[in-house]
Amino acid sequence: MVKAQPRQGQPHKPFAGELSAMDAVRLRRVNRWLAQGLSGELADLYVGSRETLSAPEAYRSRSRLDFLDRLAGDIRRPGFAMVIAETDHLVGCAFGFPVGSDGLWWLGFDGALPQSIEQLTASGGVFAITSVLVQPHEQDVQPHEQGQDVARRLQERLLSGHQASLGATLVDPDDHRTLASLRSWGWLDMGEMWRPAGPTMFRALVLPLGERTTARLEGLAHDAWTRWPG
Repeated sequence: MVKAQPRQGQPHKPFAGELSAMDAVRLRRVNRWLAQGLSGELADLYVGSRETLSAPEAYRSRSRLDFLDRLAGDIRRPGFAMVIAETDHLVGCAFGFPVGSDGLWWLGFDGALPQSIEQLTASGGVFAITSVLVQPHEQDVQPHEQGQDVARRLQERLLSGHQASLGATLVDPDDHRTLASLRSWGWLDMGEMWRPAGPTMFRALVLPLGERTTARLEGLAHDAWTRWPG
């Protein structure tokens, strides 16, 4: 992993809840221009987090290029936002963008989209998290719970900076660890979502933000307990 270089004129400002230890993980927002400058390091982080370091070089190179293509596409989206986690180097990131009011992000959802989700989408109240990545070394050196805490803090920090009422994300159905973590953090499983480029099937999850949204999705929350894959 290439260490992130210090950035002149951008001192880190601790925020509420940030750990105070000297080597603690620090979170900060970066704009699209800084995200582009970090693209190489972010791609390395992605390859490492996918546990492909022992895979053939050709496979790792293809995974890296695929990630860079997706990142470049997300960076161009209106409202793109990213939060990175650092110690003395880059250890994690989370990024995403607001879901368009046209509802195209939900294209491929298997079944009828709940009316409450349609209304929140039409009002511009949904923010999609594309990726949350954490360096595997951090989870090896520290207790696994702390590695999971970095991922949780990244998603919370990313969502807190937007006037969104609902977070949304897509997860590989075979990634049971991520699904279990998201469930413990309050995410609700909506069901299957198909992306035609694959075709690839994902689990679509949402996170109500605020009491009013939670109340509107109360029925969905009740049903969610039976939707989670084992």
